[in-house]
Amino acid sequence: MSATASLGHNSEEMTAAKRRVALHSVLAALTMTLLKLAAGLLSGSLGVLSDAAHSGLDLVGSALTLFSVRVSDKPADANHTYGHAKFENLSAFVEAGLMAVSCAWIIWEAMQRIFLHEAVVRHSFWPVLVLVTSIAVDWWRSRKLAAVAQQFKSTALAADAFHFASDIWSTLAVLCGLGLSWLGSITGVGWLSYADPVAAMLVSLMILRLTWKLTRETSEALLDAAPSEIRESILREVAGVDGVLGIEQARVRRAGSLTFADLTLALPRSYTFEHTNELVRATTDAVQRVVPEADVVIHTVPRQSSTESIFDRVRSVAARNNVSVHEVSVQSIEGKLRVEQHVELNEAMTLAEAHNFVTAMEAEILREVPELKSVLTHIESEPATIERTLKVSGKAAGDGQVESETERIRRNLRSVAADFSEVVDVHEILVGRTGEHIHVSCHCTLPDELTMQRVHEVITALEDRLKLECPEVYKVLIHPEPETDNHR
Repeated sequence: MSATASLGHNSEEMTAAKRRVALHSVLAALTMTLLKLAAGLLSGSLGVLSDAAHSGLDLVGSALTLFSVRVSDKPADANHTYGHAKFENLSAFVEAGLMAVSCAWIIWEAMQRIFLHEAVVRHSFWPVLVLVTSIAVDWWRSRKLAAVAQQFKSTALAADAFHFASDIWSTLAVLCGLGLSWLGSITGVGWLSYADPVAAMLVSLMILRLTWKLTRETSEALLDAAPSEIRESILREVAGVDGVLGIEQARVRRAGSLTFADLTLALPRSYTFEHTNELVRATTDAVQRVVPEADVVIHTVPRQSSTESIFDRVRSVAARNNVSVHEVSVQSIEGKLRVEQHVELNEAMTLAEAHNFVTAMEAEILREVPELKSVLTHIESEPATIERTLKVSGKAAGDGQVESETERIRRNLRSVAADFSEVVDVHEILVGRTGEHIHVSCHCTLPDELTMQRVHEVITALEDRLKLECPEVYKVLIHPEPETDNHR
């Protein structure tokens, strides 16, 4: 990571750097304003006085910049939930207004001198020395301010840098005006006496043009105008994130050095919360590749994708109704499609409530999947309470009859499993009792290459065979494992 990037991540160092350069700007503006004012009063030059007025407004602007960078770096609070960064935009806007007022006054005064009365310019070495010094100071300060403004994307510091840079051009114009005026006084060319006010007017018109550009930029930031090039770059980057179906809304705005991005993304409705969360994280990274450290807020809306199967659409209806479905199958009967599914409902529901719920869900599935002719739902109860299961163990119970029953169930399970060529072994057999019901669970090792369809068929047949051999068993749960994972 570069030194600049490291500094950008250190908010305390960033704040200190911005305040330091803003304070130096205030001191530089104060010094040059006093020097130019003294030189202008001594020489009587409107150009020098206009430049002093410009520097005076720069002083006000620099003081405002110092205040704004102190405020803008404060963290968000209850009254400013997006932070205080827009104080920088407001500061830049006020500085632009001050510059426009000063330019209007200078133009008015220049026209007065040209058309109504002629002012006498007293030529000396000191105004020239002050103006040359001013150019050197303005060049040094504008470079420092511009570097920090670009590093931290500070609009207030950028406006201050613009002020000092414009001072360079205005001072050069004033120097030309003074030189031509002096040349006219020693050669006797009368019209050269107007060079000083004309130079002041040219400087003001030039500054007005640049001020208009600054005003437009700061106004757009204050009015939350989206930077079009940044927005387009963000849209391209986000559209490339795998899983995003579309961008339904994208709002981007700037506040001082901060960028806020608010996106609404269309995602496949079959995505889980975890998958959606990962995709939101990937999208945030995509935005921050365009605008590092952007504040990103992402909203997601579920949408049907073009790749959804009938099974996906049936499960999406179940998810909308906040129930679980399993063993979903689609059958073609005389050219007409029918869905069979098992749905788990709260065991505390009455039959009438469960029937009404399932009927409404079936109607919703038929609307969602119009190619279906009918839906058949098998209702199962979903336990609402945690049942206490006791391990059936003859050793613990001290009962020889229980011991023989447990061992008989285990022996029968192994015997039944031996009849299936796909079954490598069964292990971790647990026989337990919940109330009056006996439950059996075990791990079953199967070949790695067996398809899940065949795995389901083998396990279902194994469960059915065990219940035939041991009718007292109420429920059987078999966990399939690949052969390569069998470390027994």
